[in-house]
Amino acid sequence: MSARQLLVNVATRSLQAMFPGYFGAAKHNHTADFGYPALVDFNTAYEAYTRNGLANAGVDKTVEKTWQDMPYLQEFQRDGTKGGNQKETKVEADIRQRFADLRLWQHMAEADRRGMVGRYSVLILRFADSKQLREPVDRVNGGLAGLVEVIPAWEGQIKPSAWDTDQTSEGYGQPTMYQFNEAAVGETAQPRNFDIHPDRVIVWSRDGTLNGRSALEPGYNDLLSLSKIIGAGGEGFYKNAKSGLSIEIDKDAKLESMAAAMGVQTTDVVDKIDEQVESFNRGFDKSLMTQGMKVTPIQVSLPSPEHFFAVAAQSFAASMKIPMKILVGSQTGERASTEDAEEWSRTCMGRRTNQVIPAIMTFVGRLEQVGILPARDWFLSWSDLTDASLSDKVALADKMADVNVKMKDTGEFVFTIDDMRGVADREPLSEADKYRDEGDDDEEQDALGLPEIEDEPAA
Repeated sequence: MSARQLLVNVATRSLQAMFPGYFGAAKHNHTADFGYPALVDFNTAYEAYTRNGLANAGVDKTVEKTWQDMPYLQEFQRDGTKGGNQKETKVEADIRQRFADLRLWQHMAEADRRGMVGRYSVLILRFADSKQLREPVDRVNGGLAGLVEVIPAWEGQIKPSAWDTDQTSEGYGQPTMYQFNEAAVGETAQPRNFDIHPDRVIVWSRDGTLNGRSALEPGYNDLLSLSKIIGAGGEGFYKNAKSGLSIEIDKDAKLESMAAAMGVQTTDVVDKIDEQVESFNRGFDKSLMTQGMKVTPIQVSLPSPEHFFAVAAQSFAASMKIPMKILVGSQTGERASTEDAEEWSRTCMGRRTNQVIPAIMTFVGRLEQVGILPARDWFLSWSDLTDASLSDKVALADKMADVNVKMKDTGEFVFTIDDMRGVADREPLSEADKYRDEGDDDEEQDALGLPEIEDEPAA
């Protein structure tokens, strides 16, 4: 072995001893090294959601954007053309009213929120079928009135208690019974506890099964790092403000003289010093008697936490797929860019399409199955989160009109009136509405309460 190789080996062993887990040595368990939990279960994620501001914002902002308006259940998809059947049917009106009475969409949004925190959440359906909740559902009479209540439940409140173990069964591997304990999570005035059949349960998760994953799990380590940074900064500031004292007794100090000056026995000197320091820290004493002692305030030197905080916060934002400025708001005086807002709208629109709407249609299918809704090819009408704002649409229609003006010399219109109305989400005008009579201006003024404008006399 050459001298050079020998030096390299010695250096490598030294580095391995100084930094275990690096420089060719066996890898360390960084989860344990940095104090991260080995498993992020429901209780861990729930505590993060309820006690960490960024975790709460990450979940709530996602849900609030996804549910910024409410959907509308229709018997068929409207074609969007003038003259078609655009009116609300009686069945749709009854559904809209019943869902509003039950606050159904709000409960679904809450289930969506709880499903982000846990691996899954559940919608419990209470039917007016005169059966116990642990019994299967056959047929519910009474139409929409047969749906009595919709209860959103946390993962920690409802667990499968029995499974289908028959490999020849269609529901093999699926729960055959759930156990619901309302008091298991948080504080509630209704500590309900019962067994419930899967016919009365809608599982709400990323894939509609119990095998989901908390949305907070990928970024949980970042949340823990943020808590350490915030807590250490607050504790350091507190200690500096409290101004603890370091007392050094001179080696030549005579305890007898100190005890005599304090009016205590020699054995009680230390206790007396503790009393004086405690009174000083409480603000009762303005000075300390320090015969034979050197007193030095304890100061903690704190590095600037902004950089460390930003790194962890950006990593958490990435795990939630939320642009940083949208997650933290405008505390820095900077608003999210148009690109950030558009990306965020696309993210939430994709989440709505791939997760939320399938869960809603599973609920609709369950109502069909038990006879509360008639069998239909139901359509869920919901606004597009990626649509431009009304002001942007009007601005685009204005630009289209400008293009027509610029092209007037060619004798052709690039855009029709219907094109421009369509951009602004307006239906085409009927033939009767396309032209205005001279009396229309007076009628509009009367309707708006404007004073009548008299014609000026001819010169």
